[in-house]
Amino acid sequence: MAASDSVQVAFPEVFLPQPLHFNMASGEDDDPIIQEIDVYLAKSLADKLYLFQYPVRPSSMTYDDISHLSAKIKPKQQKVELEMAINTLSPNYCRSKGEQIALNVDGTTCEDSTYSVKMMDKQTFTSIQATTNTSRYAAAIFRKGELHVTPLQGILQLRPSFSYLDKADSKLRDREAANEAGDSSQDEAEEDVKAVTVRFSRPESEQARQRRIQSYDFLQKKHAEEPWVHLHYHSINDGRSDHERQYLYCQTMGGSENTELVKTPKEYLAMLMPPVTEEKIEKPVGPSNVLSMAQLRTLPLGDQVKTLMKNVKVMPFANLMGLMTPGTDSTAVLRCIQQVALLVQGNWVVKSDVLYPKNSCSPHSGVAAEVLCRGRDFVMWRFTQERSVMRKEIAGIIKLPPEDVKDFLEHMAVPRINRGWEFLLPSDNDFMKKHPDVAQRQQMLWLGIQSKLEKVFNFSKEDLVPKKDPSREAVHMSGDNRLKAAHERARQTQSTLQTELTARRQGQARDGVNTGAGVRVKDEPVSGGEEEPMDTSSAALANGSVNGYPSNTWSPDPHNGHGGAPVPSPELKAFILNTFRKQFVVSLNEVKRLFNLHLASLPPGHSLFQSISDRLLQDTILMCHCKQIQVPFPAQSTASADEQKVFAMWETGETFDKHRHVLFEIFMKNYRVRRNVIQARLTQELGDQSTKADVDRLLKECCVSYGGMWYLKGTVQS
Repeated sequence: MAASDSVQVAFPEVFLPQPLHFNMASGEDDDPIIQEIDVYLAKSLADKLYLFQYPVRPSSMTYDDISHLSAKIKPKQQKVELEMAINTLSPNYCRSKGEQIALNVDGTTCEDSTYSVKMMDKQTFTSIQATTNTSRYAAAIFRKGELHVTPLQGILQLRPSFSYLDKADSKLRDREAANEAGDSSQDEAEEDVKAVTVRFSRPESEQARQRRIQSYDFLQKKHAEEPWVHLHYHSINDGRSDHERQYLYCQTMGGSENTELVKTPKEYLAMLMPPVTEEKIEKPVGPSNVLSMAQLRTLPLGDQVKTLMKNVKVMPFANLMGLMTPGTDSTAVLRCIQQVALLVQGNWVVKSDVLYPKNSCSPHSGVAAEVLCRGRDFVMWRFTQERSVMRKEIAGIIKLPPEDVKDFLEHMAVPRINRGWEFLLPSDNDFMKKHPDVAQRQQMLWLGIQSKLEKVFNFSKEDLVPKKDPSREAVHMSGDNRLKAAHERARQTQSTLQTELTARRQGQARDGVNTGAGVRVKDEPVSGGEEEPMDTSSAALANGSVNGYPSNTWSPDPHNGHGGAPVPSPELKAFILNTFRKQFVVSLNEVKRLFNLHLASLPPGHSLFQSISDRLLQDTILMCHCKQIQVPFPAQSTASADEQKVFAMWETGETFDKHRHVLFEIFMKNYRVRRNVIQARLTQELGDQSTKADVDRLLKECCVSYGGMWYLKGTVQS
């Protein structure tokens, strides 16, 4: 088959030879060389030669004698279509079926008919590529002791096409649609007034463009755009076919065309058997929280133990040995486990510095790893003393954010109703009996850790020993009994405080101090909501802290020049100044939270580890050029007392202070205002000195926006 544009296809007698075995340098007598064959490479049809295969047709039934009506090709896609006639006079042809198919495809009209004789008298063959890489395939012809090889451009498999059935279905759908369209004119009227939605396409991103190019619809559209090239078919015995077959022979027998086959034996062997390249097999990436035991056992023993403990966090020694490779020495495992874990109630708990390495921080609060390790070590030490601990009691001592405290407890305990957090595993007494030397060594290690924790957190072990009093046994009482016990404790506490206050007033009266109306003692609790009472809950009193701080109160000294009130340290003043210079407006509740975080980040034994009451904190704020802003919160406000105490930096020494004064005076009359009100008031008070940039800076420093209104920082009520 040939065409005017020199597109060629293979002929039936051109075949793919079996691989030839050449004995290149055999010197053995039992395998002599029988014949040498010269091989030539023909290139005349190298880019035009195709091999056709008919996989649904037996090799004994060729299409050589069947009339080929038309042929066409898409060279880029290597797609070929052949139309072949069907012998309608054959006794194997069913005439009624042929007529029915023609009627379904073409209908009763004669326009654009597929079958002109009202009968299926032809069929179409469509090709698909058998392989995309034909570099290893060629067509060869043997003549006069010479082998001429021509590379193949493509190998195509041709199968019957049933596109005529699609055409018949399309005709049927068109007829049904025409019938439905003529049933009612009302439907047409409704279609006339149907709204049309207009959409404008937005610019296509590069990622979207790549997805579109790789989509099936785009590829199909691209293939359909390539035009067909029509060919003229020539049979096997045609003179043009004989002429084209001559190009299968090498035209220049001794020329430079065959330089590709001039190879040394070593090069030829390398071409036949290229060196094997090892392909890198990428290991599947599993979830970050899944540990592969197959990969784990390839690690050194110490890394195996460390990886297991880091993932599990709490484990009995027997379970750890069960995860090791069978035959692993238990003594070696025991030596490794002591490097990465501590013994708690006979079970091994991973060390804090393994979970929180140096230079890392908390994912919740950003607290440094060193501070986290101290807090977690305290939790672990508490579980060496008792089975259950109270979360509030732990948080009051280590002074870390609630999220971090919860993480510590979840590593090694589970919550129990009315019992706090209980250690995760039962005590493993069998291990301690079997390994008394390890248990004793771990006990000595815990004593050293305990002494360090007592210095850091300023507590003694005696303060944490549970006492057999009604308050400690309240967890076992019923609800009514617990309520009665709480009322009784509150009444006794109130009576004790009243007695102490009366004694103090009598002592001051004897010393000539005026305690009448209008004059109050410095350390006397003030009523009327000016000073909030300290946290005197049973948990706070039990561990010797007030509001989360140690309750070492100052004794009033009338000769210290401050009326018996404690003097704030320079470190506390520096903290307050730095806080307000950064935020300008802070509520008392936020100051206390920031101060707790500041304490947790300090090294052990710092001078700030002393009792800091709410009153001292407020006095220090007022001493640092700050002022309390009396924000008129609404009656239905849910803000706590500490949240309603709002302080602001009043004097910074810069001219912008007067802008802040105007803003604070506005918020003393209303807890929320609009921007235009603030801008108008600033213009009224300061005139040309107030600009839009000043208003933007003022709102950024002191306020937050919510629902179109502006609030002072920390006063937003959702």
